[in-house]
Amino acid sequence: MKSLLIMMLCCLLVLPAWAAPGDVQRFPAKGAATAQLRIHGTTDIEVFARVIADYQRLHPGTEVIYEDIITQDLHARFLRTGKGPNGPDLLISSGMDLQTQLVNDGHALPHQSVWTEAVPAWAQWRHEAYGISYEPVTIVYNTRALPPARVPHTRRQLLALLRGEGAPLRGKVGTYDIERSSVGYLLATQDAHRGSIAGALLGALGDNAVVREERTGVLLDKVSSGELSLAYNVLGSYAQARIDAGAPLGIVEPEDYTLVVLRTAMIPRSSRNPAEARSFLDYLLSPRGQLVLSREARLMPIVGAAGRDGTPGRNRRPIQLGPGLLVYLDALKRRQFLDAWRSSVEPAGQPQAVDVQR
Repeated sequence: MKSLLIMMLCCLLVLPAWAAPGDVQRFPAKGAATAQLRIHGTTDIEVFARVIADYQRLHPGTEVIYEDIITQDLHARFLRTGKGPNGPDLLISSGMDLQTQLVNDGHALPHQSVWTEAVPAWAQWRHEAYGISYEPVTIVYNTRALPPARVPHTRRQLLALLRGEGAPLRGKVGTYDIERSSVGYLLATQDAHRGSIAGALLGALGDNAVVREERTGVLLDKVSSGELSLAYNVLGSYAQARIDAGAPLGIVEPEDYTLVVLRTAMIPRSSRNPAEARSFLDYLLSPRGQLVLSREARLMPIVGAAGRDGTPGRNRRPIQLGPGLLVYLDALKRRQFLDAWRSSVEPAGQPQAVDVQR
């Protein structure tokens, strides 16, 4: 028995303390190799590959290595191994709060150029973190399951539908699992901060046995197949891509308010190729890069997003980069928020999950 325990402890010691690496793709230089750029990102490789390909048309000597990592793991792996030989030169993530934390803790290099000056004030912080695109946070529904007259266009309408006679959405509504999805956690805390009915809506989701998933794609798969009728707080660009491919989906930007989350980029101080990282960031923010993000990657460009009132639309409420995002990353506040969230969405008597901050 003692030898077995020793073997188990040895196995634990050699296992990494972070999640396994995500999908890695190497994009060889198109000409004689003169530079290398390592990007860790949360955007799917198949989406971002087109952006990289266009950058290499302008910089044929640059080899790009892109690693697709889920948001929490991207953050945790950087803190553990970011200064190593395979550390990233650029971090691109939809986890705005985690990117802000890295900047706040001194991990980012500042960068200013003619292209960064065009970024709206709410989409950059300290010239160290920049939004490269924005995402309206939407309600996505199956057009075959919900006729137009029943589609909710506000959170109060969604609440009424959840409480409707016969519980029409019981077991048929989904959202992010905020214990596993850092984007989901960010959106839930923003709802709690902005919405007066956030608590009631969360309770109604729990009463309807809400299905919780870590990834947007899994939620959209279930809504597309009809397993779910509706998903709440879903990134709009992914849903639009499904619609363009023929999926029976509809998108609603809630009329009471539509959160806008940023896909942000930062250059780590530990970057081995900071000049190439600056070049790529400038490309992303340039007119050409923003056009490619829009047309090829189906991501909404940040440059020009602000209207006369400084926001990207009347009902859209951008989540602003800055220290305000650090509040719910405090360990005590996070634990309290997750405890309250669990008590709302989990059936009575179900064992409580343990929060593991990766």
